[in-house]
Amino acid sequence: MNRYMSPPSSRARSRGVTLLELMAVVVIIGILGTLAVNSYRDYLLRTNRTDARMTLLRVQAAQEKFFLQNNRYADDTELTPAPADGGLGVPATTPGGHYSVALARPTTTTYTATATAIAGQTADAAACRTLTINETGERTPAGNDCWR
Repeated sequence: MNRYMSPPSSRARSRGVTLLELMAVVVIIGILGTLAVNSYRDYLLRTNRTDARMTLLRVQAAQEKFFLQNNRYADDTELTPAPADGGLGVPATTPGGHYSVALARPTTTTYTATATAIAGQTADAAACRTLTINETGERTPAGNDCWR
């Protein structure tokens, strides 16, 4: 028999994993880990955006209720007190603490509620760091995924 055709001897058998194989596995795990962490971070930012959207929609509903009772929209000083004290009961920050909430009322029949990213949420996409809604229900920024 030819030496290339003979069965491998016990010395020629692989006895473990080579350093090159181990390094290839480490590199692959590192790449997958990086992708997973980035995807998770993007997911968290989108989830925290929901906190701002829900708060702004709560402000809008409270403003409409306030308007029906007082024939005007509430101003910024009436934003945070509890409804029993004549306010809207909306906190100055979202429940998760990722956005600050402000209310601008240039006239008694108009308002704009704004949620601005704070803390770690400032790493969100630039277009989604500030969300607004007004008395007509117009939401900005429009035409992107920030309000979805």
